[in-house]
Amino acid sequence: MLSKRIIPCLDVRDGRLTKGIRFEGNADIGDPVESARRYYEQGADEIVFYDITASHEKRGIFLEVVEKVASAIAIPFSVGGGIAGVKDMRAALMAGAEKVSVNSAAVLNPCLIAEGAEAFGSQAVVLGMDVLAVPVSASVPSGYEVVIHGGRRRMGLDALDWARQAVELGAGEICVNSIDADGTREGYELKLTRLVAEAVRVPVIASGGAGEPRHLLEALTQGRASAALIASIVHYGEYSIAQLKAYLQAQGCKVRPVS
Repeated sequence: MLSKRIIPCLDVRDGRLTKGIRFEGNADIGDPVESARRYYEQGADEIVFYDITASHEKRGIFLEVVEKVASAIAIPFSVGGGIAGVKDMRAALMAGAEKVSVNSAAVLNPCLIAEGAEAFGSQAVVLGMDVLAVPVSASVPSGYEVVIHGGRRRMGLDALDWARQAVELGAGEICVNSIDADGTREGYELKLTRLVAEAVRVPVIASGGAGEPRHLLEALTQGRASAALIASIVHYGEYSIAQLKAYLQAQGCKVRPVS
């Protein structure tokens, strides 16, 4: 059985760490470089960096911040936001990222996934999905709709159909973020996470809603996720990565030990 991963998420706006609730009310909460270093030292398995306004503002990712984060850690590092083509992917990887996360641009141009996988390998291409629960319809039979541009644009695209298509195109991993749960600290959207995990053959990362250690356990067991993305639960100092891993180990969930 593979170890489950714990992945702190750094949402960055204007070069600063930020956090909101359901994609709204974002507040400045610190320096992303210092936060990345702290989580690395605490035993994080990976770090995810999202430039949350890059796609909406139609600009590239802040490579200077990516370079600084990469120099501060020695664990896998994924970046997303403003990745619109292979050129952007290459720039992010050259800046120190191990993986690139594509979201809005991939929905608008699915060939981006195939082009990235061909150029850098599927292991370097992560599909990020921001998903909203909606009434079941002909276009969204699962009741989960893909939304892009930081929650600003609904696409009428079924999340499960898109996940399957993305994997066929070459995505090596999927990060499923529930807009409804994001920042609420009330727990992950377990049904959504489980449906996606059952629909694809690649690792699925649960994102959105972690507020206590039990929520991570639920996502990794009931939600069948390979990894749990976390933000507020560690950003505000309530738990360390080591404490979260100790809890999961005590509950019989296999995680990499903290050295």
